[in-house]
Amino acid sequence: MRGWMAGLAAALTLALVTGAQAQKPEVTKVRLAVGGKSSLYYLPLTITERLGYFKEAGLDVEISDFAGGAKSLQALIGGSADVVTGSFDHTIQMQAKSQSITAVALLGRFPGFALALRKEKAASYTGPKDLKGMKIGVTAPGSSTHFMVLYMMAQVGLKPDDAVFIGTGSGGTVVAAVLHGEVDGISNADPMITKLDRDGLITIVADTRTLEGTNKVYGGPYPAAVLYASAAFIEKNPATVQALVTAFVRGLKWVKGHSAEEIAKMMPEEYALGDKAVFIEAIKANHDAYSPDGRFTREAAETAYKVLKAFDPGVASAAIDLSKTYTDKFVDKANAGN
Repeated sequence: MRGWMAGLAAALTLALVTGAQAQKPEVTKVRLAVGGKSSLYYLPLTITERLGYFKEAGLDVEISDFAGGAKSLQALIGGSADVVTGSFDHTIQMQAKSQSITAVALLGRFPGFALALRKEKAASYTGPKDLKGMKIGVTAPGSSTHFMVLYMMAQVGLKPDDAVFIGTGSGGTVVAAVLHGEVDGISNADPMITKLDRDGLITIVADTRTLEGTNKVYGGPYPAAVLYASAAFIEKNPATVQALVTAFVRGLKWVKGHSAEEIAKMMPEEYALGDKAVFIEAIKANHDAYSPDGRFTREAAETAYKVLKAFDPGVASAAIDLSKTYTDKFVDKANAGN
């Protein structure tokens, strides 16, 4: 009997070791690109990193920060990044270009962007038609902050070139662009929006930091920041992707379980733009935007597709299979283990 029990114990131990080995990431060093890491749009990335969840998942994540989401997408396509925390929109756009990009975790369940105008421009603003001829700052042309304005313009019959779009990045460069009069308005995320608003420099005319505001702008729920990678990378490195997603889900759950004050303490000091009180206020304004579990919804994906078709001829003329733009299999497994 003792021999049988010892044999069973040895077999179970071997099975556990084998299972652990099977789940070991295929590659441990991962190059992650992001467009504007200091933006609260990407807060889950910073929290996950600073809590050490990537390392605990057996990963060495090298983060490269770019001026906007379009630049981080370029890094992925160009081969200098393995994965991206960026806009869900890009998974649809790249499929229209016959390139398979799949989102594997949802970080934001609504965008968290706001379109705001300098006070003198806002005084005569009555709706999106008044954006014609304006200089509008976006994180980078081709990023979701840009797409938001393009969609609003398309809804009133304006063309993409009816306004001038200027890449302002994120962080202090956005504040400087407004202060120096380089733009008439900005489409950006917090903490820049809250800081400029509290300083009395802008008037917010469209706001997707709440579900109500998102529905007003887009006509439905809208997926925001996601973790995405090429289908080829996902197929080749499923355990690595699972480790990444599991780390992000842990980060998302931590964010949901902590106050804005506690979250602010975890963030780099420079992200507060010199005003901790406003930074905390900005986190409060965005707290509900972060996904509680990383899961996608078909309804939100369909909203994004509808929006992109309105101003992107490439998407409008392509046959898009939304089921290939995202997958819940990694977040489902991550949630099952948390």
